[in-house]
Amino acid sequence: MILQNSQSIRHYQKLTDSMVDLWHRRYSFEEIKLYLDGYISCLRYSEAIEAYHINRLEEKALRFLRDPSNFELSMPPTQTETDYN
Repeated sequence: MILQNSQSIRHYQKLTDSMVDLWHRRYSFEEIKLYLDGYISCLRYSEAIEAYHINRLEEKALRFLRDPSNFELSMPPTQTETDYN
């Protein structure tokens, strides 16, 4: 299933970029899912794009979120403590 509507593609890119950014800022998957749900609800409420495109966008974004490989390469670096004593 490919997104073909240009507005849907832009929203998908915004969503996925934001989800990765939230991951970098150490938000949990549950919190990222809440962000996704809110974003989709706003699209439905505003009727920015047709409902059919919103449903497809939601399916693709959920697939992106459920795929751990989308977040593995972008894992935030962990700082190691240095003992100078």
